[in-house]
Amino acid sequence: MTDHVLTRVANRTGIITLDRPKALNSLSLEMVRALTATLLAWREDAQVEAVVIASSSEKALCAGGDIRFFHDAGRATPTGGSALLEDFFTEEYALNHLIHFYPKPYIAVMDGVVMGGGMGIAQGGPDCGLRIVTERTRMAMPEVNIGLFPDVGGSHFLSHAPGQLGNYLGLTGLTIGAADALYVGLADVFVPGAELGGLTQLVESTRGGELPAAIRAFAAPFAQQAGESGLQQQRAAIDAHFGAASVAAVMESLSRDESPFMQKALKAMRQRSPLMMCVTRELLARGAAMDVAGCLRMERSVVRRNFEHGEVLEGVRALVIDKDNAPQWNPASLDQVTPEMVGRFFEPVWPEHAHPLRHLS
Repeated sequence: MTDHVLTRVANRTGIITLDRPKALNSLSLEMVRALTATLLAWREDAQVEAVVIASSSEKALCAGGDIRFFHDAGRATPTGGSALLEDFFTEEYALNHLIHFYPKPYIAVMDGVVMGGGMGIAQGGPDCGLRIVTERTRMAMPEVNIGLFPDVGGSHFLSHAPGQLGNYLGLTGLTIGAADALYVGLADVFVPGAELGGLTQLVESTRGGELPAAIRAFAAPFAQQAGESGLQQQRAAIDAHFGAASVAAVMESLSRDESPFMQKALKAMRQRSPLMMCVTRELLARGAAMDVAGCLRMERSVVRRNFEHGEVLEGVRALVIDKDNAPQWNPASLDQVTPEMVGRFFEPVWPEHAHPLRHLS
């Protein structure tokens, strides 16, 4: 289906290798379809007892969705939509749901960049799944930086992070490393990059059903090498600042904290889409009370509203297409964002019986 998704079975483990290195494995619609077809086939195959997903490059597992495609497809019509764009988000979110509830161990090697859509194919899975990080891991949900919001199930996994860490990650879009990922609960074990060859040999020599326990034992000696978590050290202050009653209140609180950590967070937020920060905060508040399927259905509606509004098209234009790094956000400032503007993103796009993800459970 695509040259960018390589698959094979070794010792009852299905191995998926993403191989689009020049684009840091950014997901195209064809890649989403190839991943879905593979996982559906292996789900029913008794000869496959576990799944491992990794990359052909140490630079990235997956840097997200193909945002150039988003821009081009979104510009194709006056309302910011196209059939291919609709298909992409529907099928990507259905893939995220498939992974989250996969009935066999699903093991993600999160080496290098893991952002946005990359998180969607790495998070979730059954209790017997594993998320592996290395010293090269650079993890983020940076969507507010391009005028989008933390999707691919982000409304679920960020809203269930401890304290206000989900709001911190979602509103700033800042990147974290292995130690922070482990602390937040977005990773399970640490393996040094130099040991990934040994991990590959372990996968090849261990029967699929025994793989999670074998990997945990393999990783155990390296646990302390992940280092100290900066988020853990800053946890009390993060909870205090990001627990404020609104995005404006969060930024006001941060402005009174002169620590370099909090000033970095404030600087990041000043560059983000004011509207989408407010939408993100509301999204995470709602997501905390929803199951995975409900979160993905909500995100599917919000992403349609976003392309109708055009915020992500402007963000991608400024950061990726023209590279002027000067997005003209609409509205331009936080004090111009009204509750009605935010509420519009959560109004139903389809009747429940016609929602493209109505079959998720």
